[in-house]
Amino acid sequence: MVSTTGSFPVANQGVRQRSGTRPSRWTAFALGAVALVTVVLHLPPAVVIVLCGLGAGCVTTDMVLAFRTRVRIECGDLPTMARHVPHPYGIAAELDGGHIARLRQPSPPELGIEPAETQRDDLDCIVVGLHRGVHVLPPPVIRIGGPLGLATCDHTVGSPATVMVLPDLPRARRLAALRRLNRSPEEGKVRSRLGLGTEFESIREYSADDDIRQVNWLATARIGRPMTNQYRIDDNRDLVCLVDSGRLMASPVAGSTRLDVALDALAVLAVAADEAGDRVGTVAFAGDIVRQLEPRRRGADQVVRALFDLEPIEVEADYDRAFQTVAGRKRSLIALFTDLVDPAAARTLLSVVPILVRHHVIMVVSCRDLDLQDAITESPDGVRDVLRAAIALDLLVARRRTYALLRRMGVVVVEADPQSLGPACVSAYTGIKSAGRL
Repeated sequence: MVSTTGSFPVANQGVRQRSGTRPSRWTAFALGAVALVTVVLHLPPAVVIVLCGLGAGCVTTDMVLAFRTRVRIECGDLPTMARHVPHPYGIAAELDGGHIARLRQPSPPELGIEPAETQRDDLDCIVVGLHRGVHVLPPPVIRIGGPLGLATCDHTVGSPATVMVLPDLPRARRLAALRRLNRSPEEGKVRSRLGLGTEFESIREYSADDDIRQVNWLATARIGRPMTNQYRIDDNRDLVCLVDSGRLMASPVAGSTRLDVALDALAVLAVAADEAGDRVGTVAFAGDIVRQLEPRRRGADQVVRALFDLEPIEVEADYDRAFQTVAGRKRSLIALFTDLVDPAAARTLLSVVPILVRHHVIMVVSCRDLDLQDAITESPDGVRDVLRAAIALDLLVARRRTYALLRRMGVVVVEADPQSLGPACVSAYTGIKSAGRL
């Protein structure tokens, strides 16, 4: 999906709003000069009235000309963007008369623009998606001054642009390419086990021990001797990403929410599963199932697009319902992206993990809380800091206890800093694959 403001000639499109016609600061200076001259030279009232009338006429004329100025504007393209990845953006304006007092590009809080305004007829800026989702970029606003500089008028030109901001999928692909470069030749080989599988491998000559149902009759007729299909055992597995979108995932961490960090890590893990030939699907849940996508090959893009506008919901996450959704499927790797800072939520998770751990491999992924780490490592300056450190220590001890119980149940636990969470997930994933746990 590509969003663009395109080229907007006002005469042809009529998508223009004029507002804020007003005198400029030069009008105030002119009035001050007239008042000063009147006081110093003791001008008669008739002369003062004439001067004021002349000034009002000039200001009105300037307002009318600024209001009627024809504007043409061209804006650059804004493609689908990755979160926190800068994208260049340009605006160019042409006027038929008058001059540009200011060219400004408004933006919603979810998009960052730097610089956002200029006093020239072109604006070269950088747009950064600060939050996932579909956002509307308002049209540019041009403040046009009249020929005399005594009045200005704001022109809003063009149409709003739709900008889609996704999790950082390009970074996930760069990490996958880097892993390919650093991988040894033996690691890159695909070893297919031949047997009574369902994945087609090749066609060979028929032997007496082959199943007659596997005879390839078209190849037999073409070659003139019996040929049979050979199949391999399917070594590729399913990866199902369970994404908690409950209230705890709305808490901030490193300038983002926990859900933002989880979706960035999910993108890295999904791309790694694509590289390994596994099928990738997802289930997003809070109090109920919010999104669901069945596992499929090369499914990283679909998974990321299915979750890119997911927002936290102010309810408790229902782990039981989420686990029941995936419990009946064939043996898979279940990656649960959640937060365990709340002891009550951790107890709920511990009570339902046995539902899945008998039939699936479970990986619990959680972002390390940097604020809690800072609270116990920084030197306290007062009683409040001491109490803050004590609470943080209690939460960290409870979290480590939860992780220990999960590992005792056979769950793979992944905890890392926000920037390292994705690679840590991939490392745990490859370890599970290498150990043959799937």
